[in-house]
Amino acid sequence: MDHKDGHIADTQGVLRVLEEVERWLADRSWSAADRPLDQLLDLKRAAGTTVSVVLPALDEEATVGAIVEVIRRELIEGLPVPLVDELVVVDSGSADRTAEVAAKAGARVVHRDEILPRIPALPGKGEVLWRSLLATTGDIVCFVDADLREFSASFVSGIVGPLLTDPGVQFVKAMYDRPLGTESDGLASGRTPGQGGRVTELVARPLLNLHWPQLAGFVQPLGGEYAVRRSLLERLPFPVGYGVELGLLVDALHTVGLDALAQVDVGVRLHRHQDGQALGRMAAAIYRTAQVRLSRGHLVRPELTQFERGPEGFVPHTYPVDTEERPPMLGVKEYGRRHVA
Repeated sequence: MDHKDGHIADTQGVLRVLEEVERWLADRSWSAADRPLDQLLDLKRAAGTTVSVVLPALDEEATVGAIVEVIRRELIEGLPVPLVDELVVVDSGSADRTAEVAAKAGARVVHRDEILPRIPALPGKGEVLWRSLLATTGDIVCFVDADLREFSASFVSGIVGPLLTDPGVQFVKAMYDRPLGTESDGLASGRTPGQGGRVTELVARPLLNLHWPQLAGFVQPLGGEYAVRRSLLERLPFPVGYGVELGLLVDALHTVGLDALAQVDVGVRLHRHQDGQALGRMAAAIYRTAQVRLSRGHLVRPELTQFERGPEGFVPHTYPVDTEERPPMLGVKEYGRRHVA
């Protein structure tokens, strides 16, 4: 094949992927309003499917209570059958009143270190999500970040919906607009539409488009709100840190295929925003997660050095980049014993 033939083949390949993504966007992207709650309740009761909602939390006393209250009021209490069977807050070592506030609002609170104590816990969001599989029992597991403001129950019902109505769907991400800044963040300018996903736009989206173009249709690939069948989650490895969302999405693609993945529009997501240096550390962890999946190679230097200006000039601060991953939960003996029981 000469250079011209190779270029034609590459172009045809790109066009095929673009066509696949466009087809997927038409077939597997919905709005939360497409599936009314009463329809979901009827299907859930008929199938006997159970749903667990997990809120990973670290120092979220200001927001976690309101989220729990909305889920209890609108998706559990006073319904002919609850949409949510289990509401669990997994506290990863909060120094504030997160656990107390969550319990008072009606959630079952479990400390990260109490789950699978045989294996010492590592810091990181992915660690909490991985351990939550042992602390919950639902056929569908729905993850929701605990720092959301003005929370709507559609964040849960919207992403659980396709898993109740379509047996071919196994993994559903929420999509939403992410304005940058709110008045409660202390930003006088208020909200800047569409600018909240900075790590997504600068790191995750380019990585996915270049290396996993089938996933290019996901609007919020790093979003913390997604619902997954337990039968899939228990087969996936979990990066312990901020790379968990990208890692799960890529591994799900390779495990069950694009048509088993979907996304649902739930409106607007308001939450606390990280500063630039924290975003840099998140970006490094996400890049590392992608690197491992691309090559399964060796990291030369799993560290990130950042700079802050001090009285005598710029001062370097070096942070480790998350390099640990937890194995699929099916390989953990405690999980296997629970299923046998």
